[in-house]
Amino acid sequence: MLLVVAAVSAQSQDGQRYFDETGHTVIGPFLKFFDEHGGLEIFGYPITEQFFDSNERLVQYFQRARFEWRPDNPEGFQVQLGLLGDELGYSRPRLAASDIPAANNPRCKYFPETGHSVCYAYLDYFRAHGGIDVFGYPISEAISQGDRIVQYFQRAQMEWHPERQTSQKVQLALIGSVAFDEFNLPRALLDPVDPPNQLRLVTSLTVWASVQNPVTNRRGSQLVYTFVGDQHRKPLVGAEVKAIVHFASGDQPYDFFPTNSRGITQKEISFNETKPGEKISIDIIVKYNNLTSRTRTSFLPWW
Repeated sequence: MLLVVAAVSAQSQDGQRYFDETGHTVIGPFLKFFDEHGGLEIFGYPITEQFFDSNERLVQYFQRARFEWRPDNPEGFQVQLGLLGDELGYSRPRLAASDIPAANNPRCKYFPETGHSVCYAYLDYFRAHGGIDVFGYPISEAISQGDRIVQYFQRAQMEWHPERQTSQKVQLALIGSVAFDEFNLPRALLDPVDPPNQLRLVTSLTVWASVQNPVTNRRGSQLVYTFVGDQHRKPLVGAEVKAIVHFASGDQPYDFFPTNSRGITQKEISFNETKPGEKISIDIIVKYNNLTSRTRTSFLPWW
């Protein structure tokens, strides 16, 4: 029943979904991963928009997870879940050799990578809902904590709720919300954001682009920023942004992550040895619904 209500209350269009329950939007590859790996049951509601963390990673916090964008990974593996269980210090010492379940035990599986096992209902849930890709490896055994039996994983925390019906006895804790609080992130990130612009009539695009360093070394990397707004310069969420970088050796295309709630996206590009004073131009192409716009920026390798 809860899942049905949530599906109705969430507005979806063109690769973005707004959740009235928390006032945040999930877009692009994050939304695709969300839908393909369990949705609300596994991840809960988004509690922030996308933002760049202190490590310059594009992330988004959910009640039960942190999504991370890893553009250097192969396609299909660019969205990763943060290792919140590890980061929160939930790991326990490895099992002693005498406590390792037998290899032929059908109700327990031992993971030598972290030295812990997953058993019984937790193992059933683990296998049925994505395994290592979603939960990571176990970093503890099932342990008694307060009035619950819990087990910690690299990316999740399972809890046993005997009072619930059979299919709901295993529940996932709100580890994403806990991590957000523990990491002392700005509380303003939790503030609800107005619904995205799918209900707003957009007649033209406003596009700005800039680089982090207008003058650089002759070899290195450069951050390229793009802002996309509507005809009133109000930020647009989910705009597709591509760049064509004109190197002396030839043109190189780059895909950006879709624009966030502030209409901003960024991409790091690398370049090899260039001649001093040889300007590198960058054409930015933006698509939003049936609209297309272009702009250009550049930088100057010098020393």
